[in-house]
Amino acid sequence: MLREYVPVLMIFAVSLGVTALLVIGSHLFSHYRPTHVKRQPYESGIPAIGDTRERFAVKYYVVAMLFLLFDVEVVFLFTWGAVARRLGLFGYLAILVFLVLLIVGLLYEWKKGALEWE
Repeated sequence: MLREYVPVLMIFAVSLGVTALLVIGSHLFSHYRPTHVKRQPYESGIPAIGDTRERFAVKYYVVAMLFLLFDVEVVFLFTWGAVARRLGLFGYLAILVFLVLLIVGLLYEWKKGALEWE
């Protein structure tokens, strides 16, 4: 039984060996010479204005997470739409409960002011 796993273990060992060899080799043979210019942040060719470690408001992250949350929910709706006829009444009721919960969550976030951009 163990003989069946020998090729997998060999591939695992070879991949670990190659990875270690590449990391160690790049560290030994690199010519990294830090300078002031290399340490500056670079974004789209535009020089940085002000402090690059600027703090963002928490509201920015809340809106981003809500966008991701509702964006992923749309994926569930597309997949449900692809098989809606085969699911029948049970599938319809399940997506109805899903949408009600989603709308209640959206209304809650709206009422709390999480979608307001100040």
